[in-house]
Formats: sequence, C-alpha cells, structure tokens
Amino acid sequence: MGYSREIQEAVDRILRERRRNAEESAEHRRAAFYGACPRAEEINHRLASTAVKAAKAVLKGSSAAEELRKLKVENQGLQKEYSHLLKGHGLDSLEPRYSCPNCRDTGYIDGRICACRKKLLRTESFRRLNHLTPLALSTFESFSLKYYSDEPREGRPSDRDVMRQTYRYCMEYANQFAEDSPNLIMTGGTGLGKTHLSLAIASEAIQRGAGVVYSSAGGLIAKLEEEHFSRSESGNSMESLQSCDLLILDDLGTEFRSSFSEAAIYSLVNTRLLLKKPTIISTNLSTAEMVDRYSERFASRVIGSYRRIVFVGRDVRQLKRMEKSSSSNCGESS
Repeated sequence: MGYSREIQEAVDRILRERRRNAEESAEHRRAAFYGACPRAEEINHRLASTAVKAAKAVLKGSSAAEELRKLKVENQGLQKEYSHLLKGHGLDSLEPRYSCPNCRDTGYIDGRICACRKKLLRTESFRRLNHLTPLALSTFESFSLKYYSDEPREGRPSDRDVMRQTYRYCMEYANQFAEDSPNLIMTGGTGLGKTHLSLAIASEAIQRGAGVVYSSAGGLIAKLEEEHFSRSESGNSMESLQSCDLLILDDLGTEFRSSFSEAAIYSLVNTRLLLKKPTIISTNLSTAEMVDRYSERFASRVIGSYRRIVFVGRDVRQLKRMEKSSSSNCGESS
C-alpha cells in the first residue's frame, strides 16, 4: 500500500504504545499477584531453577535420564499448583494481553505485515483525510439530487438526469475500486459536487483497503515546494503521491502558477500514468483553459488517459446557503 511516511510512523507509534501498555499492565498484575500470593512467586523461581537443572542434566547425556524424569514430575506439579493459585485470584495468565495476539502488537508476523497493521493504516489514513477535509459529510448517502434542476433544456437531458448518471457512475466506481480502475477527471463549475463525490469515492476506497491520498492542488504544490526548497531531507510527499493506490487531486488550476507547479503536476500525473495508478482530478478548467494554464502536452495526456465526468447545474453550496437563510427567516417571522 502506498501510505505516506507520516501515516506509517503514526501507526508505528500506536503499535509501540499498545505493546508498552500491554507489557506494563502485565507487570503490574504480576507484582500485585505476587504481593498477595508469595507462594506463587516462590513457585515461579523454582520453575526457573528446574529449567536450569534440566539443561544441565541434558549435558550429562544418558546417565541423567532418571534426574530428568524427576525434574519433569516436579515441574508438572509446580505448574499445576501455580495454575490453581492463579485461578484462586481470578487470573488465567500473567502474560501481556496484546491487542493483537497474532503479532504481539509488532505489526508483523514472520516478516509479513499483520492484518492489524493493515487495519491501522486504513484507519489512520481515514482519520487524517477526515481531519483535513469535509469527509464526514461527503458520503454517497449525503449527496442530494434535489439541488439540480429537473427541467429539460433544448432537447438535452435535465441537470438532474445528468447528475444522476454522474452519481451512479461514481458510486459504481467506488464499489468496484481496484488497482486497475480508470483515471477520472471531474469537470464543471464551482460548487457542483465534484469534491463531495470524489471524497465519497475516497471513503469507500479506504474501507476496501486502498491507500488513498487526497490533496487540493494548492496544498499539494505548497507541500512539494516546501520540501523541494528546504534543506530537510525528511520530506517524501512526491513519493507517496506517486505510489498511493488512489490519488485525488482536487481543484486543479487553483494553485499558484509557477514553472515549479506546472512541472510538478505534469511529473505527478505522468508518473502515475506510467505506473498505472488511478488518479481522480477535479477542476473548473475547460480543455482550452487547461492547455493555456499548463501545456498542450499535459492536456493531451489527461484527455487521452482520463474518463471525463461532467458536473452541471447551479452552485449547490450557494443554493444551500439560500435555503438555510430562508428557513432561518421563516423561523424569525413565526
């Protein structure tokens, strides 16, 4: 999964904290148990000593068979008594109670990523996306078609019919998201739902286990510039943007225009195409404006490699504000 280094490090911290808490809690239980039951601590020491005696006996060879048998009988008796004392104090074990018993909160099993770590990566990715965007409000369920006109225009479908098709396609895209999903470019004016539906796709993709990175074009360029022109070597945003399972680049064309921004965006889009990593771009730019803003080469790459998803209608955000204002005025007049 193409999760950013920040997310990987955050998950490592969570796992370390879980492991530390489990081991500290086990130590506290052990101390409390031995404090209340000195006999149990004595047995623990004796079990340790029998293990040492057994090791020494093995080194003696065949002549130690009888000694090993006696040690085994003694050991079994001590273990039985120890278990009885544990149960008498309402305990079943003094071992650490790890959140994940499979990997013992290390995140790995025999060098392979444990399922608990994968889940944490998804959760942390979702949390950060939710923190930086209106993701909690941007679901397919919260998307309403009532703000789009259902009046046909000059023989063409109504805005609502167009947006119904757009909505259905986005939902299908999210439900079937995979590594080979197509690239999308969402086009249309401001406030028509491009960000809403792109974030709804992000939410579903994350739930399916994909590593998703969302960024506005302006925020992305600001981050890349900071890392590029800084002396710090800790930044790896471009690598994460290139390798994540799904990149959502919102509001393309609103970033500060510079030779750096144009080169960075072209490089990012082109690299992901070469790597066959799906990308969703939302923009208010027309094709002609995209050519003028970036280059014909860039526009050609996008037009030839992205599926165009059209958004039409009036500014939904403005309609909602008007609706809220009208509702508030009605309340005051009553």
